[in-house]
Amino acid sequence: MGRIAQRAIELAEEKFVTASGPGGQNVNKVATAVQLRVDVFALGLSPEAFARLRELAGSRLTKAGEILILASEHRTQDMNRQAARARLAALLDEALTPPARRAKSRLNRLGKVKRLKAKKERGAVKAGRGKIDW
Repeated sequence: MGRIAQRAIELAEEKFVTASGPGGQNVNKVATAVQLRVDVFALGLSPEAFARLRELAGSRLTKAGEILILASEHRTQDMNRQAARARLAALLDEALTPPARRAKSRLNRLGKVKRLKAKKERGAVKAGRGKIDW
């Protein structure tokens, strides 16, 4: 977990809400789902990292600039809290990792000649399929 992800977890506000799903009667009376809310602007991200985060977060990023993560897959508050924090850390780590630079492929002269020759042949085949002009 990176330094910024750790800071985000420290700044995050947690709110527990009732969840649907497994748990029987217990699900109606115990607030086990967790909503994790983090202000993105307080993290001090670079513009490039912020743009990547906005792209990755999608609908989880509110108009107020907060990331909202809801975790309700487990039956206990603690497990859901850990799941939400792990998801937040993963999201931030992915946003902070710059994409790998693409190496341009380079075709040698012989490869280029072969490709152009194949295109000519294919074009000739297609040209031969047209209507015959008597």
